[in-house]
Amino acid sequence: MHKIYLLALLTFVFSCTTKEVKKDVFVPVTVDTKPTIDTDTIPVKAVAEYGQLSIVNNKIVDKNGKPVQLRGMSLFWSQWIGKYYNADVVNWLKKDWQCNVIRAAMAIESGGYLENKAVEKAKIYTVIDAAIKEGIYVIVDWHDHNGEKHLEAAKAFFSEVAQKYKDVPNIIYEPYNEPLNVSWTSVLKPYHEAVIAEIRKHDPDNLIICGTRNWSQNVNDVINNKIADPNVAYTLHYYSATHKQNLRDIAKAAINAGVPLFVTEYGVSEASGDGSIDTEEAAKWWAFLDENGISHCNWSIADKSELSAALKPNANQNGSWALSDLSTSGLMVRKEIRAKN
Repeated sequence: MHKIYLLALLTFVFSCTTKEVKKDVFVPVTVDTKPTIDTDTIPVKAVAEYGQLSIVNNKIVDKNGKPVQLRGMSLFWSQWIGKYYNADVVNWLKKDWQCNVIRAAMAIESGGYLENKAVEKAKIYTVIDAAIKEGIYVIVDWHDHNGEKHLEAAKAFFSEVAQKYKDVPNIIYEPYNEPLNVSWTSVLKPYHEAVIAEIRKHDPDNLIICGTRNWSQNVNDVINNKIADPNVAYTLHYYSATHKQNLRDIAKAAINAGVPLFVTEYGVSEASGDGSIDTEEAAKWWAFLDENGISHCNWSIADKSELSAALKPNANQNGSWALSDLSTSGLMVRKEIRAKN
């Protein structure tokens, strides 16, 4: 009896130990060449649970008024690495990375929308439709540094998107990615108000995220000068090896003044997308975002040879990436998203 009991006890202990090891198999970066999806993963919470998003007391909240923090990935400039703008990648980012938001960065200049309207728009609609099918949120990003020069094109595009998708809560509009060092009061705010007016003709409810001065960093410009729309948040971008406590202080001042923020783009590298990775500052930023309930998307799903790219060169254009396909940044960010979402 004692031998039988001991054997049963050892079997039980061994099984518990192997289960505990299984929890962490996605962390190492060695020898894993198979797709990484874990069949035991709990389905990510997204549109089915949160529903229509809105802003209350400078926080993004769900249909029941409960604060929501979205975490996901941004695609790269659509005209340069458009191969990942497909339904399989969206599906993989939801299932394996546990993303509940994806950002479609439609390039405007340099061979983008202004020169190839139909081609670039088709990529964005492919991602939007895939996100809706997967039940996650999608940020429609006018990826431009000179939006005020392209106001009429932006108005026409966002009017079309709003008409097409006005009845679904998945859509989040981003009318201007990263303005340069131009005035919030005389340039950016009027630009946003004009685009928002076109969106609201068709879609009165979905969130809009407005870019801010100086590469979407001077969110303090918005203090006491917000746009008169209850469901507008403001864009904060950072790269952890470049932007540190000073930018967090600027962000905190805006938050304390009632300005809702959304980090539609960040990196763990320098602002160039390369240089170095600062893991300590990356952790500080993630903690700051969590403390303040700020949603975020990492830059980017790309296989470019630079540190901010989540993928190594020639990674499968249809997702199904093994850990060995991911860069250092990709491994860090995937782990963060899976742990929190």
